[in-house]
Amino acid sequence: ASRFAFEWTDGSRQWVERMLDYNVPGGKLNRGLSVIDSYKLLKEGKDLSENEVFLASALGWCIEWLQAYFLVLDDIMDNSHTRRGQPCWYRVPKVGMIAVNDGIILRNHIPRILKKHFREKPYYVDLLDLFNEVEFQTASGQMIDLITTIGGEKDLSKYSLPLHRRIVQYKTAYYSFYLPVACALLMAGENLEKHKLVQDVLIDMGIYFQVQDDYLDCFGEPEKIGKIGTDIEDFKCSWLVVKALELCNEEQKKTLIEHYGKEDPADVSKIKALYNEINLQGVFAEFESKSYEKLTSSIEAHPSKSVQAVLKS
Repeated sequence: ASRFAFEWTDGSRQWVERMLDYNVPGGKLNRGLSVIDSYKLLKEGKDLSENEVFLASALGWCIEWLQAYFLVLDDIMDNSHTRRGQPCWYRVPKVGMIAVNDGIILRNHIPRILKKHFREKPYYVDLLDLFNEVEFQTASGQMIDLITTIGGEKDLSKYSLPLHRRIVQYKTAYYSFYLPVACALLMAGENLEKHKLVQDVLIDMGIYFQVQDDYLDCFGEPEKIGKIGTDIEDFKCSWLVVKALELCNEEQKKTLIEHYGKEDPADVSKIKALYNEINLQGVFAEFESKSYEKLTSSIEAHPSKSVQAVLKS
């Protein structure tokens, strides 16, 4: 594709290098590592060639690139201050709104990496299709989240368990849980159409993960979870507030409506006190064990032992 080769200059190369170093590494790398782990398990103990490890790693990095693209733009949309313990990229001096274009450049690295290493593979088209579909799901989930949370008029009555589930399924579960395993399945020569059960289990795992995240946002210790929770202040459609609305009496519902989504620490304290009053910690513990049992039995129902191993890992 040399006809299209972009002529890098020192300035542009340095900019992109600094931008990638700032935004792509630095997380837990769960999503990328998951591709390699899953592929190893699908190969059932057969030794991987150096090339297979390389290709699985390349797909893992594509997911981390996708994640970086989402985060750079999400932080602008949410007006966030910090990410992974440092200022958000758009808040770095001299970056500002150039970060929007940097997000686009991150996004465009994905098809270029795929083309460079996978264009001769029988599953190349399926890979491109998978990344495109998952990106669309994630952007759609982000849209539902944004229009419900920042809908100007703060209306708690529209918050429900099905809405929470939809936001999480599209915004987080597809790209964080399904995508890494789907990449490994394609590399292993599998047809994704035949793995609907795998997708369902991974989506449920993603929801379980997010409910845990919502719980920790309120009840976790900042020094343990690496961030300070702001879901109550931000009027987020958190699992906790959805459950609270279900369990409250009329008096408690009034308190919720009056104090949820306010910046003042006094309002936040009132919400947390109400959460304790209705024993949300106990409700969460019950959700957690029920989900775990349901996931375990779904996994054990899968005909393939190697696929079971991937899902259990």
